[in-house]
Amino acid sequence: MSDGFDFPDGHAVDRAIESRRSVRAFTDQPVSREVIEHLLQVAARAPSGTNTQPWKVYVLSGAARDALSREILDAFDQPDWVHTHRDEYDYYPTEWKSPFIDRRRKVGWDLYGLLGIGKQDKQGMHAQHARNYRFFDAPVGLMFTIDRSLARGSWMDYGMFLQNIMVAARGRGLDTCPQAAFTPFHGIIARHIAMPPEEMLVCGMALGYADNAHIANRLVTEREPVAGFARFIERPLG
Repeated sequence: MSDGFDFPDGHAVDRAIESRRSVRAFTDQPVSREVIEHLLQVAARAPSGTNTQPWKVYVLSGAARDALSREILDAFDQPDWVHTHRDEYDYYPTEWKSPFIDRRRKVGWDLYGLLGIGKQDKQGMHAQHARNYRFFDAPVGLMFTIDRSLARGSWMDYGMFLQNIMVAARGRGLDTCPQAAFTPFHGIIARHIAMPPEEMLVCGMALGYADNAHIANRLVTEREPVAGFARFIERPLG
């Protein structure tokens, strides 16, 4: 029975998902408010437990985006920034183990290798990390918050909403970069977006058109094959 949708070759959604990547250089081509609102409306079809819809989005562009970037960059350039700006939640584990640390290191060194940043080049690493706070020159910066009263399940729901934005963006020829790098600077961000105290910053995201001539966008991250993470069980165990 047809559900009323027609994907011409059956793979349109697959292509949008598989072409999603974390873009680290954007052109200055603008993205209209109409397009942004459409992406958010599509993304809002994400499932959430008992339809709680835990997401809230702040969209920054133009002078507002630039003002936020300047203040965060000033803070990031302070030698003691890691002590004065702290995350409100643990995105990464406090203790790493394989294979997760190996994957983390590989993507980092693959990117730095493309950019010609050596393992002892602290200044180069700092400069590349700072590009996060300019949204990698994307014309649109998104900030995502969640109500502090919500529990772990709502954070899982939030991930599906974020993925929907990124896939919907690919469907319109746009690219994104989800950015946990913003979370230590939640205090600065709160002032710039008038975030009320009952909300917590989840992450940021750059949105725009990829600069495909930029070397950073040549990075292709590896994925574990299905055989490495899936187990098919057809008979009772034990």
